[in-house]
Amino acid sequence: MDLGKLLEESGAILHGHFVLTSGRHSDVYFEKFRVLEQPRVLSALCEKIAEHFRDQGIDIVAGPLTGGIIIAFEVARQLGCNAVYVESEGGVKMLRRGATVPDGARVLVVDDVLTTGKSIHEVLSVMRNCKAVPVGVGVLISRSEGQPDFGCPCFAAHRVEARSWAPEEVPDWLAAIPAVKPGTRPNVCGR
Repeated sequence: MDLGKLLEESGAILHGHFVLTSGRHSDVYFEKFRVLEQPRVLSALCEKIAEHFRDQGIDIVAGPLTGGIIIAFEVARQLGCNAVYVESEGGVKMLRRGATVPDGARVLVVDDVLTTGKSIHEVLSVMRNCKAVPVGVGVLISRSEGQPDFGCPCFAAHRVEARSWAPEEVPDWLAAIPAVKPGTRPNVCGR
């Protein structure tokens, strides 16, 4: 299965001029919700992650809210283990709703898109505070220009070559395209 083609057809990989959440500009944007709303596409990406880590003795798959919940669930389902979800309470990342992680549990941390790795680092910190052993990080898509150091191996089901620029460094060819901030334009019933 050609995951790149599947992602393009699903509308998940967009090309144009985008202002990212970080404020940086890019010519490629990954719209994770186009994947999360299509079980066939999501399952195919999660299968790549599960297969990559299948022999690592994973006890628990952990992911951040919001998109990480569905990904953690599906990867855990395919690995035959449980999933936990890291949430914020009062600006602090933690396990909530009675969730626990046993000391020494071998944990796979998953997320949707790897750009800077901030949310992954937050989940890893929570898992390490629980005395779990992070054995890997799995992401649906890596658009990272470099590989962040997570202290454990990182695997991407698909890699998208995407550069980003600070607002004052946007190249002329990209500046000529009107900038869009994804996720900010409402779409009422497909209109």
